[in-house]
Amino acid sequence: MASSPSLSTLNSDGARMWENDSIEERIFCAALICLEGHYNQSPVLGSQSLGKATGIVSKTLEKTHTFKDVREVLSRNLRVWIWLRRAVSAAICDLNEKSLGVRSEPFVQTKFFDITTPEVTALIIKNYVPLKEALQMLNKLMHIARNLLVTTDPEVPQDLSAAIYFDHEVYEAICLCVNVTSKGIDGEMPEDESSRAKLNEITELCKKVLVTSLQQAHNWIAKNDRNKMLFWYKVLIESPDADSNPGPEDRHESVLDYPAPRNMQLRDEISNWLKRSCRMSDTAAAICKEYYDSQTPETKDQWLSREENLLSWNYTPPETWTWQPDTESRDEASKLVSAWYPDETDKFKQDKAYGRVSHELDKWWFGARIPNSNDWSLTMYSSVDSVPQRIKECEANLMQRYAAAEPQEEPSDAAEPPLEHEHDVEHSVELHGQAPQATQNFVPEYDEYEEEADDDDSYGEGPMTGLLTEVPNILDPKQIEALHMIVKSCILESAGSGPTRYRENLQHCRCRILLATDCGRNLFREMLVFIAVWEKDEQSLIFQISSQIVQAIHENALIPYAWMALRSPKDIISPAQTILLRLITYLFRTALYPPKDYNPYADPKTSDVEKVLANEDVRLGKMLNYLYGLFRSRIVPECVALMKIQGEVRKNRLDPADFPVDNWDLERAKDGLVQYLDFLYTVADIVPLRQHLIDYEAVYELLQLLEGLDIGVEKAPFPGTRRNEPPATPSTTTSTPQPSSSNNPPPPPPPPPPISEPPHEFPWAGIKGQVLSILAALLQPPPGQSSPGNPTVQMQILRYNGIVLLLNCCLYDDNNRFCRERTQLCLKWLMDGCPDASDFLQNLVSTNQQHQPATRPAPGSTSITQSVRIDGVPGEVRVQVRSSSAPAGEVGEVLGEETGSGGDASLRNRLEENKSRSEDLVNDLLALTVDEAGRLNATQSDGDETEDDDFM
Repeated sequence: MASSPSLSTLNSDGARMWENDSIEERIFCAALICLEGHYNQSPVLGSQSLGKATGIVSKTLEKTHTFKDVREVLSRNLRVWIWLRRAVSAAICDLNEKSLGVRSEPFVQTKFFDITTPEVTALIIKNYVPLKEALQMLNKLMHIARNLLVTTDPEVPQDLSAAIYFDHEVYEAICLCVNVTSKGIDGEMPEDESSRAKLNEITELCKKVLVTSLQQAHNWIAKNDRNKMLFWYKVLIESPDADSNPGPEDRHESVLDYPAPRNMQLRDEISNWLKRSCRMSDTAAAICKEYYDSQTPETKDQWLSREENLLSWNYTPPETWTWQPDTESRDEASKLVSAWYPDETDKFKQDKAYGRVSHELDKWWFGARIPNSNDWSLTMYSSVDSVPQRIKECEANLMQRYAAAEPQEEPSDAAEPPLEHEHDVEHSVELHGQAPQATQNFVPEYDEYEEEADDDDSYGEGPMTGLLTEVPNILDPKQIEALHMIVKSCILESAGSGPTRYRENLQHCRCRILLATDCGRNLFREMLVFIAVWEKDEQSLIFQISSQIVQAIHENALIPYAWMALRSPKDIISPAQTILLRLITYLFRTALYPPKDYNPYADPKTSDVEKVLANEDVRLGKMLNYLYGLFRSRIVPECVALMKIQGEVRKNRLDPADFPVDNWDLERAKDGLVQYLDFLYTVADIVPLRQHLIDYEAVYELLQLLEGLDIGVEKAPFPGTRRNEPPATPSTTTSTPQPSSSNNPPPPPPPPPPISEPPHEFPWAGIKGQVLSILAALLQPPPGQSSPGNPTVQMQILRYNGIVLLLNCCLYDDNNRFCRERTQLCLKWLMDGCPDASDFLQNLVSTNQQHQPATRPAPGSTSITQSVRIDGVPGEVRVQVRSSSAPAGEVGEVLGEETGSGGDASLRNRLEENKSRSEDLVNDLLALTVDEAGRLNATQSDGDETEDDDFM
């Protein structure tokens, strides 16, 4: 990138340049000159002189906060910006030496320091007083720089600060704060309280400087495309720890089979775009020219244009430029056409003819955007027939997860969608003069158990590149707002200025850079995990800005790529993916509100892929298709496999010690499943989108989850009557100490309760309620009708024996409260207008009465239990029905198998506990049976059906 000006260059002010300066300009520059000498130790100021300089800076800060005219005057003085940068640079060099032990060089990019924490801690405590004073001064200077960008015409101070590369000092300040605070956070605190207090105070001051630096950067890039691109270039491509010596492949880390952009190509092309786009505003150019003319002849030679130096164009007048920036008028711009000449040897001329920011980036985006973007069919590429086999594969993989010495090849996870049409690929690429790419297959899965060097990067552990990547681990929600606003300002379309002369949207371009680079993906991951760590709700500013960032990614058709980039091989759904899905759910909730026409199918006459992707409905349909494909091919099989392994432990077929995962993994899996089900409920609740789930036969996966829960998790009885509670002992039932003789020591205290249940007893609490809510939404009649239920969904439930699984949800389960009421609602819509469903229930009871002997009811109970074999359902099910004195045609609850010792007694106790609720349910079901005309009476009892009106 461009070299920075030398110290001697910036120190050559003509004498007459100060004649018309105001008092604020003169005294502020004088204070800055003194501060630079102080922090460069040439010489160090005494306490009185330093106090006077500090007072001037504090007064100037107060004036820039209060008086607009002071901001206007100072912001248009190039010498103020030059000396402000010099003072800030000297202060940062001094702070690096006193806090990290390595003195950085002025105007030279600093790397992240690899220094052990004890050394840093000792150095900070030793230099506590000068560090505190320097950090307070740096914060004030950065505050002033931030305020100077808030003027009537902010483009002028933005250009002037860019002309002298003040943004470099902002990057250096961020790097300093990350170096110091990350060491302090990760290291052990000193033992004595005084040292801990000093270290904490220095850490808090660094956080303040970091926040102010981010605010200054935000003001610097606001409504300025060149500055946005330069900032993006510095923090994502030229980050201090970015790899500047790429290997033979010269690429960033690839995501699955999508080749990442070549590092050097991307770097050179964006750098050339910055050179072509360096035109300043007329006012800023005049100020720079005035300063240039005031220099001595010897100094002017140092300002002459050099082709590799972006800075020279900002300083020097147009007649000295050897490469002319793009200055075409709007009329001429309409004639510009992007063309790529692969045989051109001059890279700058090649990029200028292309016109867009980066040909390398466009090639990457063509492969990384929505999978199979040339096939606009929304047919689900994976059928329900593949799910059982996939569950078996996942179960086998889980059991071999830690047993295998080496990773074994796994069969294909899911059916692949059809390939893209090759002629469409060539046509789309040639729109921008690109060479046709080889056709790529899209597989939404990845080898979830592939061994990697670092598989914990979704939690913010391990090495992560990027100047801004550590910021979410340092700041709290109030402090970090500027970072989110910067990312939003750089990539959200509504914050941009429209297309360029070559009809390129620069907001979209920067959004693609965010996901194309390692630094950008790391930053995005940490911003998502930040929401989870701080538990931010939808009303918080951080969540709202993050939703806009996800909206920008959706506008670029990169949600599938972002999902894969956030994967973690050890998780079914990584924490970052869970938060991304939460933001996508919010996006879906607001996409069709207020209601509008929805047409997710592309115009067959349109061959331009970019025009098709500009249609929001098409992107929504494709994203839903992709996400549900993952649900079918990965999420459900993995979760059901875990539940079935739990069932093996329940049946004593597997040693609990051999259970393959721990509670931590199960909690993450459950969090992801809960969010996925919330997403599906949101989709099912939106009428235009509901049909997609019906077409995908989403009922099958939902019933698979219910079956897996019945197999793997024992129903929890009413609170206070849980089995397996240890009997009370005298030591736990009394607080009075027992006397003891001198010969017999007191008994040891009782062991502490277990921290958590064993992993094989993980309850998956609340999952059933979510599944039943989705089923109820899918079964609802069309809008504007009160009946009958959806016939397609009704037949799907019957086809997959869903009635038995629904009846299994009627027995009280403290892990899934209110399931009974939600089941009632599902059964209401299931039997409403569906004689087959009612016949199934009638046959269930009649077959039960004819072929099975009734068991003796519990004392005082009018119900009996019977074992029934249902066609299509393996094994026997236990059904509770009325006695012979009750009306015919009643149906009760499927109880499931009772296992363990004392089965009859525990069954009797549970029947007594649930008797009243069971009788109520039977009465409700009776109201839904078929009448003499063969039609259903959809009248529902006045009992409590649900705890939430949304289910109606």
